[in-house]
Amino acid sequence: MDIILKSNNILKRLFTFLLFVTALSVSSCNNPSSNGEEVLFNTEIAKDATPVVVARLLMAEGNPISEIKFEKGTYHFYPDKGFEKYCYISNHGDLMVKTPFPIFNMKDLIIDGQGSTFIFHGIIIPFLINESENITVKNLSIDWNEPFHSEGLIVANDEKNKTFDMQISDEYPYEIRNNQIFFIKEYYEHSLGQSILFDPIRKAVTYNTQAYTGISTIGRNSTKNNLDKINYKYEHDDRAPEFKDIGTENRLVIEQLKPGLVRVHNHKKKMPPVGMILTMKGEQGFNRVSPAFRVTHTNGFNATNINVHHAGGMGIIAENSADLILDNFNITPSHGRMISTTADATHFVGCRGKVVLKNCTFNNQLDDATNVHGTYQKIVDVLGDYRIGVRMMHHQQLGFVIGYENDNIGFVRLSSSFFPYSKGTIKKTEYLNNRYQIITFNEKLPADLKKGDLIENLDGYPDLLVQNCNIGSNRARGLLISNPLNTVIENNVFNTEMEAILVPVESGYWFESGNAANVIIRNNEFRDCQYGGHNRGVIRFVTDDENENMAFKNIEISNNTFNQFDNLILQISNTDGLKITGNTITNSGTFPKLHPDNPAIKINYSKNIHFNNNTYSGDAQTIIETDESTNKLSFK
Repeated sequence: MDIILKSNNILKRLFTFLLFVTALSVSSCNNPSSNGEEVLFNTEIAKDATPVVVARLLMAEGNPISEIKFEKGTYHFYPDKGFEKYCYISNHGDLMVKTPFPIFNMKDLIIDGQGSTFIFHGIIIPFLINESENITVKNLSIDWNEPFHSEGLIVANDEKNKTFDMQISDEYPYEIRNNQIFFIKEYYEHSLGQSILFDPIRKAVTYNTQAYTGISTIGRNSTKNNLDKINYKYEHDDRAPEFKDIGTENRLVIEQLKPGLVRVHNHKKKMPPVGMILTMKGEQGFNRVSPAFRVTHTNGFNATNINVHHAGGMGIIAENSADLILDNFNITPSHGRMISTTADATHFVGCRGKVVLKNCTFNNQLDDATNVHGTYQKIVDVLGDYRIGVRMMHHQQLGFVIGYENDNIGFVRLSSSFFPYSKGTIKKTEYLNNRYQIITFNEKLPADLKKGDLIENLDGYPDLLVQNCNIGSNRARGLLISNPLNTVIENNVFNTEMEAILVPVESGYWFESGNAANVIIRNNEFRDCQYGGHNRGVIRFVTDDENENMAFKNIEISNNTFNQFDNLILQISNTDGLKITGNTITNSGTFPKLHPDNPAIKINYSKNIHFNNNTYSGDAQTIIETDESTNKLSFK
């Protein structure tokens, strides 16, 4: 839920003068649409386009717009005169943020960059779209003047003394305070924080980076008194920013050897290899502040021919929205940087209708190419026959409202089943605060409902298509899919540091709901995935809860090519109904094996698994390994 701190009426008056004085830079086309005016911005506003764009958008209620075009050029957008709003943003920090494109309660709007490049400065969300319908953004590139991460070249290391030296270019100004390094930007700073190595030759995450990173920035402190006397009446989240530093202290000591050259002491893992680039984005919980697109409560969003070269967070985060189509939506780094976005390329929470990713490139982002899921919320109060109180379990779910009136809600008890044991429909939601809401149902609550059960929105999942995309060179996974509706993944190329495709039930940390069903994975090419060091499959179905209950149903993996340096291809658990047909598995020899004792395929707690017409020419000692609960299987 968003809190608007300044009313549109006040801001309209404030910006009327700006709109007047910049009229020469804004023109209306001669053939206005019946739905509104066609507006053209020219390059006279390029030094800071924010105030003019904001002014015109805030006048749209009385003077509607059908299309906004930009004369081709490079436009800068600063936050100083942007529209300000407090936002709770899933999987990001919650903050007061500014935007040059406040698209609220608008309908049938097209924004056409006509090949322009938009350069953003500081903490700013380029496109903030809420409660709108049929919004299209096309033909533009997004970048930041200064990135939200920093990079350093490893030029020396000393395993005996546990130090390494880093050359930091002038692109990344820094200072050292109390033996800690801070990178200084125009409107932002960050510590070393979360880090990972990149190989500048491959322009991808370093092979076996898990042996070297993340850098050991904190340790457990030894001086404390009476912390065990603190009692919390209600459940609290140790991971939340207000609690996460308790019991820790800085571990690293950083010294400057000369300007631009620093030495890092006390890292616990192996020292990073010389020639690699350490990418750093600051402290977890504070380093996701500026996604490129934020879409909420919107029906119909299209992004076509978009290049996002950087963002301080995700390329797009969409919540509680429907019918989202990304076509030629590309996440790629610029200016020789190793990093594109500092979090996921795309992310969809509680979205319905269609979600389509086609003809896209998702490269070098610091998290998944996409993550599609709902949310689990925990029942903490049973308030009669029709009402429950629910808690948002992860601190990056704050403010999330699980559904709309008459949405179908499932009641889940994961110790018994990954599927709902009962259902109800929402009558009303009372938002009391960002952690706690009261939901009233149209029907009586289940007789066996109890505190600690979870709820999920059964209508908050999409028909998902991922087609003709290139995904790789990034930290983490390709596709993270928790979707019980329908998913088709076809004709894509994967080269990811972790799993190419992860299908989870994440009930214990992120509380991201959705046990997948009706998933088709076909005609894809998997090239040397899982090279970062984790002992996991290229495609993995997994649950947080260790039990034998079925979580995934009706899965097809067909006609794919796996050209892998390591053994483990498929890692399947808790699955009922899996067809593995027409796949080809070969050994690339690109890297030394990280886990040579693994089989090619691991299957646990599963049934109705069928192999047919597959080809294996790898060199694993065992092709299929199963547990005692799974019937013996043969590869064919």
